[in-house]
Amino acid sequence: MRILLINANTTAAITDRLVAIANDLAPAGVTFAGATGRFGARYIASRAASAIAAHAALDAYAEHGAGADAVLLGCFGDPGLDALREIAPVPVVGLADASAAAALRLAPRFGVVTGGAAWKPMLEEFFAARGHAANLAGVRTVAPSGGEIARDPEAAIAALAAACEACAKDGAGVVILGGAGLAGLATRVAERVRLPVICSVEAGIRAAIAALGQGPAGLLPHQPVETVGLAPALAARLG
Repeated sequence: MRILLINANTTAAITDRLVAIANDLAPAGVTFAGATGRFGARYIASRAASAIAAHAALDAYAEHGAGADAVLLGCFGDPGLDALREIAPVPVVGLADASAAAALRLAPRFGVVTGGAAWKPMLEEFFAARGHAANLAGVRTVAPSGGEIARDPEAAIAALAAACEACAKDGAGVVILGGAGLAGLATRVAERVRLPVICSVEAGIRAAIAALGQGPAGLLPHQPVETVGLAPALAARLG
């Protein structure tokens, strides 16, 4: 079975890294294939970049989604998640959505740590919209963006660990280390933190694998619309 992993930013190196992690975790008979955003920010760190990334995720699905048995939206904050679920006939999983579900299996309240100050209000709004306002103990950010952390993870370990430890003061029983650029760092960070630390990428990968064979999310199906100026594959999908 094939899972399409969409990276809605435009950094192919991150896509490659996520696909490598996913295929290492995948059971026999399951493979992950990557698709990188064709346009937009190198790394998503603002509302404008996130809005563009939602379009890029739809565009990537329209171009590469044929034959996929599930879709993993490999961007924390899940830009375009419900829109993808509206047009895709297969399960669509988002990193943040899956991470919250994984965290709530461990504790009633979770904290989130990620890179880039702009993500704090964005993630607070995201989790509230998903029905997790009471479950979210808080969002802590560190100064480097996720993209900067991906380029030099060693320099960020101490700051990420301190932010995760601070989540205990917020009342969290578990911490989500959120962001594609932070993939693979949870184990090292957890060595310095008293709370369990969840890697958002690994949570999303496991959720996508578990979703194989299930139906779509159950949203109202997309109704065909006339469009102007979209890439041909996306225009065809929407029309």
